[in-house]
Amino acid sequence: MRVHRGICAKLQGGFLRRWWAAVSCGILLIILAAVLAVLFPNLINLILDKELTIREGGRAFKFWKQPPVVPRMQIYIYNVTNADEFLNNGEKPALQELGPYVYEQRWEKVDIKFNDNGTVTYKVKKTFIFNSDLSSGSDDDLVVVPNVPMLSATSQSKHAARFLRLAMASIMDILKIKPFVEVSVDQLLWGYDDPLLKLAKDVVPKEQKLPYDQFGLLYGKNATGTDLYTMFTGSTDITKFGLMDRWNGKDALGHWTTKECDSIMGTDGSIFPPHITKQTVLKVFEKDLCRTLPLVYQREVIAAGGVPGYRFAPPTNVFTSVENMASQQCYCPAGPPCAPEGTFNVSLCQYDSPVLITFPHFYLADPALREAVTGISPPDPEKHQLYIDVQPIMGMAMKARARVQINLAVSQVRDIKQVASFPDIIFPIMWFEDCVDELPPEMRSLLKLAVELPPVAHAAVSGALAVIGAIVLLGALMCLARAAKRQEKLHLSNPLPANATNTKTGQLNPAFSK
Repeated sequence: MRVHRGICAKLQGGFLRRWWAAVSCGILLIILAAVLAVLFPNLINLILDKELTIREGGRAFKFWKQPPVVPRMQIYIYNVTNADEFLNNGEKPALQELGPYVYEQRWEKVDIKFNDNGTVTYKVKKTFIFNSDLSSGSDDDLVVVPNVPMLSATSQSKHAARFLRLAMASIMDILKIKPFVEVSVDQLLWGYDDPLLKLAKDVVPKEQKLPYDQFGLLYGKNATGTDLYTMFTGSTDITKFGLMDRWNGKDALGHWTTKECDSIMGTDGSIFPPHITKQTVLKVFEKDLCRTLPLVYQREVIAAGGVPGYRFAPPTNVFTSVENMASQQCYCPAGPPCAPEGTFNVSLCQYDSPVLITFPHFYLADPALREAVTGISPPDPEKHQLYIDVQPIMGMAMKARARVQINLAVSQVRDIKQVASFPDIIFPIMWFEDCVDELPPEMRSLLKLAVELPPVAHAAVSGALAVIGAIVLLGALMCLARAAKRQEKLHLSNPLPANATNTKTGQLNPAFSK
Protein backbone atom coordinates (compact mmCIF):
# COMPACT_ATOMS: atom_id res chain seq x y z
CA MET A 1 0.00 0.00 0.00
CA ARG A 2 2.84 2.38 0.82
CA VAL A 3 4.44 1.65 -2.57
CA HIS A 4 1.25 2.58 -4.48
CA ARG A 5 0.70 5.67 -2.42
CA GLY A 6 4.24 6.70 -3.18
CA ILE A 7 3.70 6.30 -6.93
CA CYS A 8 0.50 8.36 -6.82
CA ALA A 9 2.35 11.04 -4.95
CA LYS A 10 5.05 11.09 -7.61
CA LEU A 11 2.47 11.24 -10.39
CA GLN A 12 0.94 14.21 -8.72
CA GLY A 13 4.26 15.91 -8.55
CA GLY A 14 5.01 19.13 -10.38
CA PHE A 15 7.06 17.56 -13.20
CA LEU A 16 4.05 15.48 -14.38
CA ARG A 17 1.30 18.04 -13.98
CA ARG A 18 1.67 19.10 -17.60
CA TRP A 19 0.50 15.63 -18.72
CA TRP A 20 -2.66 15.97 -16.66
CA ALA A 21 -3.19 19.35 -18.33
CA ALA A 22 -2.72 17.63 -21.71
CA VAL A 23 -5.36 15.05 -20.80
CA SER A 24 -7.79 17.84 -19.93
CA CYS A 25 -6.97 19.66 -23.16
CA GLY A 26 -7.59 16.53 -25.24
CA ILE A 27 -10.94 15.92 -23.57
CA LEU A 28 -11.96 19.56 -24.15
CA LEU A 29 -11.01 19.34 -27.83
CA ILE A 30 -13.14 16.22 -28.29
CA ILE A 31 -16.08 17.87 -26.55
CA LEU A 32 -15.62 20.98 -28.70
CA ALA A 33 -15.59 18.81 -31.84
CA ALA A 34 -18.86 17.19 -30.79
CA VAL A 35 -20.46 20.56 -30.05
CA LEU A 36 -19.31 21.96 -33.41
CA ALA A 37 -20.62 18.90 -35.22
CA VAL A 38 -24.08 19.78 -33.87
CA LEU A 39 -23.93 23.58 -34.05
CA PHE A 40 -21.80 24.11 -37.19
CA PRO A 41 -24.77 24.12 -39.65
CA ASN A 42 -26.49 26.80 -37.57
CA LEU A 43 -23.29 28.83 -37.49
CA ILE A 44 -22.96 28.59 -41.28
CA ASN A 45 -26.59 29.61 -41.70
CA LEU A 46 -25.99 32.70 -39.57
CA ILE A 47 -23.03 33.67 -41.74
CA LEU A 48 -24.97 33.08 -45.00
CA ASP A 49 -27.99 34.97 -43.70
CA LYS A 50 -25.80 37.95 -42.85
CA GLU A 51 -24.25 37.88 -46.34
CA LEU A 52 -27.67 37.65 -47.99
CA THR A 53 -29.11 40.66 -46.17
CA ILE A 54 -29.62 43.64 -48.46
CA ARG A 55 -27.63 46.49 -47.01
CA GLU A 56 -25.91 49.39 -48.69
CA GLY A 57 -22.36 48.46 -49.66
CA GLY A 58 -22.89 44.70 -49.18
CA ARG A 59 -22.12 42.11 -51.83
CA ALA A 60 -25.78 41.10 -52.11
CA PHE A 61 -26.79 44.76 -52.56
CA LYS A 62 -24.67 45.07 -55.69
CA PHE A 63 -26.27 42.01 -57.33
CA TRP A 64 -29.73 43.11 -56.23
CA LYS A 65 -29.47 46.75 -57.36
CA GLN A 66 -28.22 45.96 -60.84
CA PRO A 67 -28.45 42.23 -61.60
CA PRO A 68 -25.61 41.02 -63.83
CA VAL A 69 -27.98 38.67 -65.69
CA VAL A 70 -29.44 39.53 -69.11
CA PRO A 71 -33.02 38.24 -69.15
CA ARG A 72 -34.82 37.78 -72.44
CA MET A 73 -38.47 38.31 -73.20
CA GLN A 74 -39.63 36.07 -76.05
CA ILE A 75 -42.98 37.06 -77.53
CA TYR A 76 -45.29 35.00 -79.73
CA ILE A 77 -48.17 36.77 -81.54
CA TYR A 78 -51.37 35.05 -82.69
CA ASN A 79 -51.91 36.51 -86.17
CA VAL A 80 -55.53 36.21 -87.37
CA THR A 81 -55.56 34.99 -90.98
CA ASN A 82 -59.35 34.85 -91.59
CA ALA A 83 -60.77 37.94 -89.89
CA ASP A 84 -63.43 38.55 -92.59
CA GLU A 85 -64.52 34.90 -92.73
CA PHE A 86 -64.76 34.81 -88.95
CA LEU A 87 -66.95 37.93 -88.83
CA ASN A 88 -69.08 37.30 -91.90
CA ASN A 89 -69.27 33.52 -92.25
CA GLY A 90 -69.01 32.34 -88.67
CA GLU A 91 -65.77 30.42 -89.21
CA LYS A 92 -63.51 29.63 -86.29
CA PRO A 93 -60.67 32.14 -85.93
CA ALA A 94 -57.64 30.80 -87.80
CA LEU A 95 -54.50 31.78 -85.91
CA GLN A 96 -50.90 31.76 -87.03
CA GLU A 97 -48.36 31.80 -84.22
CA LEU A 98 -45.55 34.19 -85.13
CA GLY A 99 -42.29 34.56 -83.24
CA PRO A 100 -40.38 34.55 -81.13
CA TYR A 101 -39.72 38.27 -81.15
CA VAL A 102 -36.89 38.56 -78.66
CA TYR A 103 -36.11 41.51 -76.42
CA GLU A 104 -33.10 41.61 -74.15
CA GLN A 105 -33.68 43.29 -70.80
CA ARG A 106 -31.69 45.43 -68.42
CA TRP A 107 -32.98 45.65 -64.85
CA GLU A 108 -32.03 48.31 -62.34
CA LYS A 109 -33.39 49.39 -58.96
CA VAL A 110 -33.62 53.18 -58.68
CA ASP A 111 -34.72 55.71 -56.04
CA ILE A 112 -33.55 53.33 -53.30
CA LYS A 113 -34.28 54.24 -49.70
CA PHE A 114 -33.59 52.07 -46.64
CA ASN A 115 -36.18 52.23 -43.85
CA ASP A 116 -35.83 51.77 -40.09
CA ASN A 117 -38.12 48.71 -39.96
CA GLY A 118 -35.83 46.39 -41.95
CA THR A 119 -37.26 47.24 -45.37
CA VAL A 120 -36.04 49.03 -48.49
CA THR A 121 -38.18 51.11 -50.86
CA TYR A 122 -37.33 51.34 -54.55
CA LYS A 123 -38.55 51.48 -58.14
CA VAL A 124 -37.66 49.03 -60.90
CA LYS A 125 -36.48 50.33 -64.24
CA LYS A 126 -36.59 47.77 -67.05
CA THR A 127 -35.18 48.54 -70.48
CA PHE A 128 -36.13 46.35 -73.46
CA ILE A 129 -33.88 46.13 -76.52
CA PHE A 130 -35.02 44.23 -79.62
CA ASN A 131 -32.57 41.49 -80.68
CA SER A 132 -33.03 40.77 -84.38
CA ASP A 133 -30.42 37.98 -84.36
CA LEU A 134 -32.39 35.87 -81.89
CA SER A 135 -35.80 36.74 -83.35
CA SER A 136 -37.70 34.85 -86.02
CA GLY A 137 -38.87 38.07 -87.65
CA SER A 138 -38.66 41.84 -87.53
CA ASP A 139 -40.56 43.99 -85.09
CA ASP A 140 -41.87 45.76 -88.22
CA ASP A 141 -43.81 42.60 -89.17
CA LEU A 142 -47.51 43.35 -89.66
CA VAL A 143 -50.04 41.29 -87.70
CA VAL A 144 -53.83 41.21 -87.57
CA VAL A 145 -55.15 41.07 -84.00
CA PRO A 146 -58.36 41.90 -82.15
CA ASN A 147 -58.96 45.60 -81.58
CA VAL A 148 -58.58 45.49 -77.81
CA PRO A 149 -59.79 49.05 -76.99
CA MET A 150 -62.89 48.65 -79.16
CA LEU A 151 -63.80 45.13 -78.01
CA SER A 152 -63.21 46.12 -74.38
CA ALA A 153 -65.60 49.07 -74.79
CA THR A 154 -68.29 47.02 -76.52
CA SER A 155 -68.07 44.19 -73.97
CA GLN A 156 -68.39 46.69 -71.10
CA SER A 157 -71.43 48.25 -72.75
CA LYS A 158 -73.32 44.95 -72.84
CA HIS A 159 -75.34 45.85 -69.75
CA ALA A 160 -75.60 49.59 -70.49
CA ALA A 161 -78.72 51.31 -71.80
CA ARG A 162 -79.59 50.44 -75.39
CA PHE A 163 -79.36 54.02 -76.64
CA LEU A 164 -75.76 54.16 -75.39
CA ARG A 165 -74.89 51.07 -77.37
CA LEU A 166 -76.50 52.53 -80.48
CA ALA A 167 -74.62 55.77 -79.95
CA MET A 168 -71.38 53.81 -79.61
CA ALA A 169 -72.11 52.00 -82.88
CA SER A 170 -72.64 55.33 -84.65
CA ILE A 171 -69.38 56.76 -83.28
CA MET A 172 -67.46 53.68 -84.39
CA ASP A 173 -69.06 53.95 -87.81
CA ILE A 174 -67.95 57.57 -88.16
CA LEU A 175 -64.42 56.81 -86.92
CA LYS A 176 -64.31 53.65 -89.09
CA ILE A 177 -63.29 51.48 -86.15
CA LYS A 178 -63.26 47.77 -86.88
CA PRO A 179 -63.03 44.67 -84.63
CA PHE A 180 -59.59 43.76 -86.00
CA VAL A 181 -56.58 45.98 -86.62
CA GLU A 182 -53.42 45.51 -88.64
CA VAL A 183 -50.41 46.87 -86.79
CA SER A 184 -46.71 46.14 -86.53
CA VAL A 185 -45.35 43.99 -83.74
CA ASP A 186 -43.62 47.07 -82.35
CA GLN A 187 -46.90 49.01 -82.30
CA LEU A 188 -48.87 46.16 -80.75
CA LEU A 189 -46.38 45.91 -77.91
CA TRP A 190 -45.24 49.46 -77.25
CA GLY A 191 -48.16 51.58 -78.43
CA TYR A 192 -50.03 53.10 -81.34
CA ASP A 193 -52.62 55.86 -81.68
CA ASP A 194 -56.13 54.57 -81.25
CA PRO A 195 -59.07 56.78 -82.27
CA LEU A 196 -61.31 55.45 -79.49
CA LEU A 197 -58.72 56.24 -76.81
CA LYS A 198 -58.18 59.67 -78.33
CA LEU A 199 -61.92 60.32 -78.22
CA ALA A 200 -62.13 59.13 -74.62
CA LYS A 201 -59.31 61.46 -73.69
CA ASP A 202 -61.33 64.41 -74.99
CA VAL A 203 -64.78 63.56 -73.61
CA VAL A 204 -64.27 61.44 -70.47
CA PRO A 205 -64.24 63.36 -67.15
CA LYS A 206 -60.77 63.97 -65.79
CA GLU A 207 -61.17 61.66 -62.79
CA GLN A 208 -62.18 58.75 -65.07
CA LYS A 209 -59.52 59.20 -67.75
CA LEU A 210 -57.10 56.42 -68.52
CA PRO A 211 -53.44 57.14 -67.66
CA TYR A 212 -52.33 56.71 -71.28
CA ASP A 213 -53.24 58.08 -74.70
CA GLN A 214 -52.00 55.17 -76.81
CA PHE A 215 -52.69 51.46 -76.72
CA GLY A 216 -50.01 48.78 -76.49
CA LEU A 217 -49.90 45.48 -74.64
CA LEU A 218 -46.66 46.63 -72.96
CA TYR A 219 -47.28 50.35 -73.25
CA GLY A 220 -45.40 52.43 -70.69
CA LYS A 221 -43.17 49.59 -69.48
CA ASN A 222 -39.98 50.33 -71.42
CA ALA A 223 -37.29 52.31 -69.57
CA THR A 224 -39.76 53.50 -66.96
CA GLY A 225 -40.20 52.78 -63.27
CA THR A 226 -43.40 54.21 -61.84
CA ASP A 227 -44.44 51.61 -59.25
CA LEU A 228 -43.03 51.94 -55.75
CA TYR A 229 -42.07 48.70 -53.99
CA THR A 230 -41.11 48.17 -50.35
CA MET A 231 -39.32 44.90 -49.63
CA PHE A 232 -37.96 43.21 -46.51
CA THR A 233 -34.14 43.21 -46.55
CA GLY A 234 -33.75 40.29 -44.12
CA SER A 235 -31.91 42.39 -41.54
CA THR A 236 -34.57 41.88 -38.85
CA ASP A 237 -36.18 38.62 -40.03
CA ILE A 238 -34.45 36.45 -42.62
CA THR A 239 -37.66 34.43 -43.14
CA LYS A 240 -39.15 37.53 -44.82
CA PHE A 241 -36.12 38.20 -47.02
CA GLY A 242 -37.23 39.49 -50.44
CA LEU A 243 -40.95 39.56 -49.58
CA MET A 244 -43.02 42.65 -50.39
CA ASP A 245 -44.22 44.76 -47.51
CA ARG A 246 -45.83 47.55 -49.55
CA TRP A 247 -46.75 48.22 -53.17
CA ASN A 248 -47.37 51.86 -53.99
CA GLY A 249 -47.83 52.41 -50.27
CA LYS A 250 -50.46 49.67 -49.85
CA ASP A 251 -50.08 46.37 -48.02
CA ALA A 252 -52.73 44.68 -50.21
CA LEU A 253 -54.07 44.87 -53.77
CA GLY A 254 -57.52 46.01 -52.72
CA HIS A 255 -59.30 43.87 -55.35
CA TRP A 256 -60.12 40.52 -53.78
CA THR A 257 -62.50 39.52 -50.99
CA THR A 258 -60.14 37.71 -48.60
CA LYS A 259 -56.88 38.77 -46.99
CA GLU A 260 -55.05 35.72 -48.33
CA CYS A 261 -56.13 36.31 -51.95
CA ASP A 262 -55.52 40.07 -51.71
CA SER A 263 -52.04 39.73 -50.19
CA ILE A 264 -48.94 41.08 -51.93
CA MET A 265 -46.64 39.03 -49.67
CA GLY A 266 -44.47 37.52 -52.42
CA THR A 267 -41.08 38.18 -53.98
CA ASP A 268 -40.21 39.49 -57.42
CA GLY A 269 -39.23 35.97 -58.50
CA SER A 270 -35.45 36.51 -58.48
CA ILE A 271 -34.85 35.94 -54.75
CA PHE A 272 -36.67 34.06 -52.01
CA PRO A 273 -36.17 33.55 -48.26
CA PRO A 274 -33.24 31.10 -47.82
CA HIS A 275 -33.24 27.54 -46.46
CA ILE A 276 -35.95 26.29 -48.83
CA THR A 277 -37.23 22.74 -48.45
CA LYS A 278 -39.30 20.56 -50.74
CA GLN A 279 -42.34 21.40 -48.61
CA THR A 280 -41.89 25.17 -48.99
CA VAL A 281 -44.50 27.09 -50.99
CA LEU A 282 -42.84 29.99 -52.78
CA LYS A 283 -44.87 33.05 -53.72
CA VAL A 284 -44.24 35.54 -56.51
CA PHE A 285 -45.94 38.93 -56.68
CA GLU A 286 -46.39 40.54 -60.09
CA LYS A 287 -48.76 43.47 -60.25
CA ASP A 288 -49.79 42.68 -63.84
CA LEU A 289 -50.92 39.22 -62.72
CA CYS A 290 -53.14 40.96 -60.18
CA ARG A 291 -52.22 38.47 -57.44
CA THR A 292 -49.41 36.50 -55.84
CA LEU A 293 -48.66 33.27 -57.65
CA PRO A 294 -47.85 30.20 -55.50
CA LEU A 295 -45.10 27.81 -56.61
CA VAL A 296 -44.67 24.26 -55.33
CA TYR A 297 -41.77 21.82 -55.53
CA GLN A 298 -41.57 19.69 -58.68
CA ARG A 299 -38.18 18.01 -58.89
CA GLU A 300 -34.45 18.31 -58.30
CA VAL A 301 -32.36 19.96 -61.02
CA ILE A 302 -28.73 20.71 -61.80
CA ALA A 303 -28.19 24.23 -63.09
CA ALA A 304 -25.33 25.58 -65.18
CA GLY A 305 -21.99 25.16 -63.43
CA GLY A 306 -23.16 22.01 -61.65
CA VAL A 307 -25.11 23.85 -58.93
CA PRO A 308 -27.93 21.69 -57.51
CA GLY A 309 -31.38 23.18 -57.07
CA TYR A 310 -35.12 22.62 -56.88
CA ARG A 311 -37.63 23.33 -59.63
CA PHE A 312 -40.81 25.08 -58.50
CA ALA A 313 -43.93 25.58 -60.62
CA PRO A 314 -47.53 26.67 -60.02
CA PRO A 315 -49.85 23.91 -58.78
CA THR A 316 -52.07 22.47 -61.49
CA ASN A 317 -55.16 24.01 -59.88
CA VAL A 318 -53.77 27.53 -59.57
CA PHE A 319 -56.28 28.90 -62.13
CA THR A 320 -59.03 26.40 -61.46
CA SER A 321 -62.68 27.45 -61.52
CA VAL A 322 -64.92 28.21 -58.57
CA GLU A 323 -66.89 25.05 -59.36
CA ASN A 324 -63.79 22.93 -58.80
CA MET A 325 -62.46 24.83 -55.77
CA ALA A 326 -64.74 26.95 -53.64
CA SER A 327 -61.83 29.01 -52.25
CA GLN A 328 -61.38 30.56 -55.72
CA GLN A 329 -64.55 32.55 -55.07
CA CYS A 330 -62.36 35.27 -53.56
CA TYR A 331 -61.10 36.03 -57.09
CA CYS A 332 -64.63 36.50 -58.41
CA PRO A 333 -66.05 39.42 -56.39
CA ALA A 334 -68.68 40.32 -59.00
CA GLY A 335 -69.59 36.79 -60.08
CA PRO A 336 -71.08 34.60 -61.15
CA PRO A 337 -70.26 34.11 -63.92
CA CYS A 338 -66.62 33.66 -62.97
CA ALA A 339 -63.57 32.94 -65.08
CA PRO A 340 -63.66 29.50 -66.75
CA GLU A 341 -61.34 26.63 -65.88
CA GLY A 342 -57.67 27.45 -66.34
CA THR A 343 -58.10 31.21 -66.73
CA PHE A 344 -57.69 34.18 -64.39
CA ASN A 345 -59.60 37.45 -64.71
CA VAL A 346 -57.25 40.45 -64.36
CA SER A 347 -59.74 43.08 -65.55
CA LEU A 348 -59.64 44.86 -62.17
CA CYS A 349 -55.94 45.53 -62.76
CA GLN A 350 -56.43 46.49 -66.42
CA TYR A 351 -58.94 49.36 -66.13
CA ASP A 352 -61.88 46.93 -66.47
CA SER A 353 -60.75 45.64 -69.85
CA PRO A 354 -61.97 42.02 -70.07
CA VAL A 355 -58.48 40.53 -70.05
CA LEU A 356 -57.96 36.91 -68.97
CA ILE A 357 -54.57 35.37 -68.46
CA THR A 358 -53.76 31.70 -68.96
CA PHE A 359 -50.66 29.68 -69.51
CA PRO A 360 -49.54 29.47 -73.17
CA HIS A 361 -51.63 27.36 -75.54
CA PHE A 362 -54.25 27.17 -72.78
CA TYR A 363 -52.07 24.80 -70.76
CA LEU A 364 -54.09 23.48 -67.76
CA ALA A 365 -57.22 25.21 -69.11
CA ASP A 366 -60.48 23.81 -70.42
CA PRO A 367 -59.67 22.19 -73.83
CA ALA A 368 -62.78 23.84 -75.26
CA LEU A 369 -60.98 27.21 -75.14
CA ARG A 370 -58.28 25.99 -77.53
CA GLU A 371 -60.78 24.11 -79.68
CA ALA A 372 -62.72 27.35 -80.27
CA VAL A 373 -59.90 28.46 -82.59
CA THR A 374 -57.60 26.76 -85.08
CA GLY A 375 -53.83 26.99 -85.39
CA ILE A 376 -52.87 26.47 -81.73
CA SER A 377 -51.10 23.17 -81.09
CA PRO A 378 -51.85 21.12 -77.96
CA PRO A 379 -50.02 22.43 -74.88
CA ASP A 380 -46.69 20.90 -73.93
CA PRO A 381 -45.48 21.31 -70.32
CA GLU A 382 -41.86 21.52 -71.48
CA LYS A 383 -42.70 24.48 -73.72
CA HIS A 384 -45.60 26.12 -71.93
CA GLN A 385 -45.22 25.56 -68.19
CA LEU A 386 -44.08 28.37 -65.91
CA TYR A 387 -41.21 27.38 -63.60
CA ILE A 388 -38.29 28.72 -61.57
CA ASP A 389 -35.18 26.76 -60.58
CA VAL A 390 -34.03 27.86 -57.13
CA GLN A 391 -30.87 27.20 -55.13
CA PRO A 392 -32.49 26.15 -51.82
CA ILE A 393 -29.72 27.20 -49.43
CA MET A 394 -29.41 30.76 -50.72
CA GLY A 395 -32.96 31.13 -52.07
CA MET A 396 -31.65 32.51 -55.37
CA ALA A 397 -33.30 31.87 -58.74
CA MET A 398 -30.85 30.22 -61.15
CA LYS A 399 -33.06 29.61 -64.18
CA ALA A 400 -36.59 30.71 -65.02
CA ARG A 401 -39.33 30.52 -67.60
CA ALA A 402 -42.17 32.89 -66.67
CA ARG A 403 -44.76 32.02 -69.33
CA VAL A 404 -48.13 33.78 -69.59
CA GLN A 405 -50.74 34.14 -72.34
CA ILE A 406 -52.91 37.24 -72.75
CA ASN A 407 -56.49 36.70 -73.90
CA LEU A 408 -59.48 38.95 -74.44
CA ALA A 409 -62.91 37.80 -73.23
CA VAL A 410 -65.24 39.15 -75.93
CA SER A 411 -68.99 39.35 -75.39
CA GLN A 412 -71.48 39.47 -78.25
CA VAL A 413 -73.43 42.77 -78.36
CA ARG A 414 -76.16 42.69 -81.02
CA ASP A 415 -76.99 46.42 -80.85
CA ILE A 416 -73.48 47.30 -82.04
CA LYS A 417 -73.39 46.22 -85.64
CA GLN A 418 -69.57 46.11 -85.82
CA VAL A 419 -69.53 43.21 -83.38
CA ALA A 420 -73.04 41.81 -83.81
CA SER A 421 -71.64 38.64 -85.35
CA PHE A 422 -68.76 38.38 -82.87
CA PRO A 423 -69.58 35.40 -80.62
CA ASP A 424 -68.79 35.08 -76.93
CA ILE A 425 -65.21 33.88 -77.09
CA ILE A 426 -61.93 34.01 -75.20
CA PHE A 427 -59.67 35.30 -77.95
CA PRO A 428 -55.91 34.63 -77.56
CA ILE A 429 -53.74 37.57 -78.56
CA MET A 430 -50.15 36.69 -77.60
CA TRP A 431 -48.01 34.82 -75.14
CA PHE A 432 -44.59 35.59 -73.78
CA GLU A 433 -41.88 34.09 -71.65
CA ASP A 434 -39.36 35.90 -69.50
CA CYS A 435 -36.23 33.77 -69.69
CA VAL A 436 -33.14 33.49 -67.53
CA ASP A 437 -31.04 30.58 -68.77
CA GLU A 438 -28.13 30.84 -66.38
CA LEU A 439 -26.41 33.12 -63.93
CA PRO A 440 -23.07 34.79 -64.78
CA PRO A 441 -19.88 32.95 -63.68
CA GLU A 442 -19.28 35.14 -60.60
CA MET A 443 -22.74 34.34 -59.20
CA ARG A 444 -22.46 30.65 -60.09
CA SER A 445 -19.13 30.47 -58.26
CA LEU A 446 -20.68 32.11 -55.20
CA LEU A 447 -23.60 29.65 -55.19
CA LYS A 448 -21.33 26.65 -55.70
CA LEU A 449 -19.15 27.84 -52.83
CA ALA A 450 -22.22 28.18 -50.59
CA VAL A 451 -23.28 24.63 -51.50
CA GLU A 452 -19.94 22.82 -51.37
CA LEU A 453 -17.89 24.67 -48.73
CA PRO A 454 -20.10 24.27 -45.61
CA PRO A 455 -20.17 20.43 -45.63
CA VAL A 456 -16.41 20.27 -46.28
CA ALA A 457 -15.67 22.87 -43.60
CA HIS A 458 -18.07 21.10 -41.23
CA ALA A 459 -16.30 17.78 -41.65
CA ALA A 460 -12.81 19.31 -41.70
CA VAL A 461 -13.14 21.49 -38.60
CA SER A 462 -15.06 18.98 -36.47
CA GLY A 463 -12.90 16.09 -37.66
CA ALA A 464 -9.64 17.95 -37.14
CA LEU A 465 -10.57 18.99 -33.61
CA ALA A 466 -11.66 15.44 -32.76
CA VAL A 467 -8.45 13.92 -34.19
CA ILE A 468 -6.19 16.45 -32.46
CA GLY A 469 -8.06 15.97 -29.20
CA ALA A 470 -7.77 12.16 -29.45
CA ILE A 471 -4.05 12.37 -30.25
CA VAL A 472 -3.39 14.74 -27.34
CA LEU A 473 -5.47 12.62 -24.95
CA LEU A 474 -3.93 9.29 -25.97
CA GLY A 475 -0.42 10.73 -26.00
CA ALA A 476 -0.85 12.22 -22.53
CA LEU A 477 -2.28 8.98 -21.14
CA MET A 478 0.60 6.97 -22.62
CA CYS A 479 3.10 9.36 -21.14
CA LEU A 480 1.43 9.12 -17.74
CA ALA A 481 1.42 5.34 -17.94
CA ARG A 482 5.14 5.24 -18.82
CA ALA A 483 5.94 7.69 -16.06
CA ALA A 484 4.05 5.54 -13.57
CA LYS A 485 5.99 2.41 -14.56
CA ARG A 486 9.27 4.26 -14.39
CA GLN A 487 8.51 5.54 -10.91
CA GLU A 488 7.60 2.05 -9.76
CA LYS A 489 10.85 0.55 -11.07
CA LEU A 490 12.92 3.29 -9.54
CA HIS A 491 11.26 2.76 -6.19
CA LEU A 492 11.81 -0.99 -6.15
CA SER A 493 15.46 -0.69 -7.14
CA ASN A 494 16.35 1.90 -4.44
CA PRO A 495 18.55 0.66 -1.45
CA LEU A 496 16.84 0.15 1.91
CA PRO A 497 16.38 3.34 3.83
CA ALA A 498 18.28 3.93 7.05
CA ASN A 499 15.34 3.16 9.25
CA ALA A 500 15.06 -0.32 7.70
CA THR A 501 17.48 -1.61 10.47
CA ASN A 502 16.49 -1.70 14.09
CA THR A 503 18.94 0.58 15.72
CA LYS A 504 18.62 -1.18 19.02
CA THR A 505 18.99 -4.79 17.89
CA GLY A 506 20.82 -4.32 14.59
CA GLN A 507 18.27 -6.55 12.86
CA LEU A 508 15.95 -5.82 9.96
CA ASN A 509 12.53 -4.59 10.82
CA PRO A 510 9.95 -7.30 10.21
CA ALA A 511 8.26 -5.15 7.61
CA PHE A 512 11.36 -5.39 5.34
CA SER A 513 12.55 -8.88 6.22
CA LYS A 514 10.46 -10.48 3.51
